Amino acid sequence: MSVFQIPGLIRPHAIIILPSSSGMELLLCYEDEGVYIDTYGHITKETVLQWGEMPASVAYLQSNQVMGWGEKAIELRSAKTASLEGVFMHKKAQKLKFLCERNDKVFFASVQSGGCSQIYFMTLGQNSLFNW
Repeated sequence: MSVFQIPGLIRPHAIIILPSSSGMELLLCYEDEGVYIDTYGHITKETVLQWGEMPASVAYLQSNQVMGWGEKAIELRSAKTASLEGVFMHKKAQKLKFLCERNDKVFFASVQSGGCSQIYFMTLGQNSLFNW
């Protein structure tokens, strides 16, 4: 594996333990990227996950996919290859936070000023298409 340097301080916003690795491989998400590392901090894949925009929230799904919630879109990516598998554009910019996954549904909340929020859910189809 080649080693690359990331300039400056890294502040991860999500650290996802990849279940297929018996807890030994992580997806470290920072800024608008994600890198695959082992528990010793060594890079395990040359692949870099590149989000279309910096996500406010990231979650690993049971379907071996990673979902990222940005202000303009929700992206669904393969946890194994980091390839884009689906995208859902918002009608207006908003901050969304992951809540949980239950069966084939993903629940998330909008974060609004004044302490108010709305809860949304999305159904994931077999071919990774979103149903709102």
